[in-house]
Amino acid sequence: MVHRLPRSLRSDARDNRDRILEAARALFAAEGLAVPMREVARRAGVGPATLYRHFPAKEALVTEAFADQVQACRAIVDEGLREQDPWDGFRLVIERICELHARDRGLTAAFMAAYPHATDFAANRDHALKAIAELARRAKAAGRLRPDFVLDDMILVLMANDGIRSVSPAARVAASRRFAALVIQAFQATPTPAPLPPTARLALMAGSRAR
Repeated sequence: MVHRLPRSLRSDARDNRDRILEAARALFAAEGLAVPMREVARRAGVGPATLYRHFPAKEALVTEAFADQVQACRAIVDEGLREQDPWDGFRLVIERICELHARDRGLTAAFMAAYPHATDFAANRDHALKAIAELARRAKAAGRLRPDFVLDDMILVLMANDGIRSVSPAARVAASRRFAALVIQAFQATPTPAPLPPTARLALMAGSRAR
């Protein structure tokens, strides 16, 4: 019994931590980062004290909850850099990143946030932005990307993509794909109209009405 008790406690702690992260990922994906920590604890089935024992600050919880998505973002931009045609790589990055962010509503806010203690998180974000800047440089040199594109335009794309509100997660992703296609056409040095992905059912803002 003396040897089994600490092992049991460690197992319980791991289970609690896993439940907290699972709850946080689900809530952040559906509602964004504004979800209160107490709501995460409630969804995970643990007390607030247990939550704060594992994650003393929301920054730590957000960083850990989005670790996989941040790595996925890094993989996307690295794949774009490997494309022989820089324009194809640039398009791939916009399409894939917009969809990734559309699937998790809190990801854009986490990506934009300044977390001074989350070294790995910040490093991956900086890597992604530098890779996009390099892709843009190559695409401009190839004459495919409009010469007045700046990195802030990509930030603007992410912010606008984050503003998509829909009746379901699937519709949000569909709307994001259409939005990305429109953005790509706007970024071309010589715009070439192409068929857009299907439209999606979007939710009107509270109090607004179609006219």
